Amino acid sequence: MRCPFCGSDDTQVKDSRPAEDGASVRRRRECSACGGRFTTFERVQLRELVVIKNTGKRAPFDRDKLMRSIMVALRKRDFDPERVEQMVSGIVRRLEATGESEIESKLIGEMVMEGLAKLDDVAYVRYASVYKNFREAKDFGEFLGGMEEGEREEG
Repeated sequence: MRCPFCGSDDTQVKDSRPAEDGASVRRRRECSACGGRFTTFERVQLRELVVIKNTGKRAPFDRDKLMRSIMVALRKRDFDPERVEQMVSGIVRRLEATGESEIESKLIGEMVMEGLAKLDDVAYVRYASVYKNFREAKDFGEFLGGMEEGEREEG
């Protein structure tokens, strides 16, 4: 593993432990060259996933990009990072469980919306505004009205 600080390939694992309910291994590493310490995560990858964008373009699935998009929606919100990590891991497992190597971006967006709806209402609306491409204030109003109707139906 290359050191993120100095680029040396000479790093040593100092500690390993299960993470994400056993779905990954967290490793603490130390660089022999500069002494820098950093953490890596090792996860099982069942297959290479390819995302089919709305434009028809294909791109490799990027777990970190998924996490970043969720973190943007959660910016300045009080949330449990462990729950977010579990949500992302759950989405990735569900995508892999489809058995398909090509996944439409729409499916990923719907899974993120579903997860954020359970996690934080404000983040859910923020993500929806980008995902559903809100153009005017009335788009927010219509979306929020739909949320309230859904709550009334459940209650």
